[in-house]
Amino acid sequence: MGRVRSALLGPWMVGVLVVAVAGAGFGLYWFQPWKLWQDETVREALPVTVEAPEPSADAPPSASSSAPSPAGPKTLASGELISHEHATSGTVKLVRLPDGSHVVRLEGLDTSNGPDLRVWFTDAPVKEGRAGWHVFDDGQYVSLGRLKGNKGSQNYAVPADVDVTRYSSVSIWCDRFDVSFGAAELART
Repeated sequence: MGRVRSALLGPWMVGVLVVAVAGAGFGLYWFQPWKLWQDETVREALPVTVEAPEPSADAPPSASSSAPSPAGPKTLASGELISHEHATSGTVKLVRLPDGSHVVRLEGLDTSNGPDLRVWFTDAPVKEGRAGWHVFDDGQYVSLGRLKGNKGSQNYAVPADVDVTRYSSVSIWCDRFDVSFGAAELART
């Protein structure tokens, strides 16, 4: 009788063990808890357009050579990040570059790392506390790409076909769990 019981218990225990190991592996992949202890610092300068080279002495003068050089980058809107799911701080700026393109710039960003963080340019209002954790996917948003690092200063190009006047906030969005780590309301300057 003891051999029959251990023969039946053996395959059952192996099955339970396989399911437990697979579940733990999936949980580790899904949550990636080690990222809470890994910081990625990015230090990008604000992009500038490359100026045209000076014409050579034997090149004919052109009408464009007398034109004034374009103005530098201009901050159109800015705001301070507030914390949502994770403690988050820093400044967000919407900047128009001299060539007419736009970037969202994060300066002094400090947040937790996460498994699938994105930078979203949205039309959602920024709300304090838990009320603001899940609002950014309710309206319109443009994903500007994966968060390059959870600390530092970094730039995210806004696609040329995006009307920047339609968006009023930026969220550090965890796409895996549909939650905002932090967000900033952009006030026009």
